[in-house]
Amino acid sequence: MRIPAHSVCTAIRDDIVAGVHARGGRLTEEVLARRYGVSRVPVREALRTLEAEGFVVTRRHAGACVAEPTEQEAADLLDMRMLLEPLGAARAAQRRTEAHLKVLRGLVRLGQERARRGHSEDLRSLGGWFHETLAQASCSPALTAMLTQLRHKIAWMYTVDASPSPVESWAEHGVIVDAVARGDGERARAVTALHTERATGAHRLRFAEAAERVRTSQHAVNMSGLRH
Repeated sequence: MRIPAHSVCTAIRDDIVAGVHARGGRLTEEVLARRYGVSRVPVREALRTLEAEGFVVTRRHAGACVAEPTEQEAADLLDMRMLLEPLGAARAAQRRTEAHLKVLRGLVRLGQERARRGHSEDLRSLGGWFHETLAQASCSPALTAMLTQLRHKIAWMYTVDASPSPVESWAEHGVIVDAVARGDGERARAVTALHTERATGAHRLRFAEAAERVRTSQHAVNMSGLRH
């Protein structure tokens, strides 16, 4: 596929998050350039950016490879999100524009409607859009960039179980927007912290599950060998 040179970093990152490029796998400039239909120059620049973001590491004798985060590193990301998302909401209460509020309220109405009707397939993307808009409403480019990067990395490392109570989850989104609309930074911080803490319980490590499948498979093979 051919994509614009300035989009190469996004394309590689999206493919890493989706598992197209496996953890620990090599990322050669030549292969990536062919895959995305660009020269090696934007690929090289993209790999530098992704290394700075923590998606890529450079190894001796191997070059650029997809990073292999530990369970502790993954857990730290959730802790960071629990600190930064409430901060973003508090800043949004102080700095949001009417345009931000219009989008946030529209997303809450749509999310609550979908939740009531049981349209769970739409809710994950709507939730991502909600939190992205909330971060943008902080009017802090640095904080927005950090929260965006956190969301990408958490999506890469974790699967998320469907909320057992999507109606309640979207009601919490509504409470957050009400606090932001009133300009109540402390209330926005507190309700976002509670919402984020509840949501964190639905996250399960992708690579921990993969490792468990390998262990189970090896155990089955070993037991089969003993029987014979």
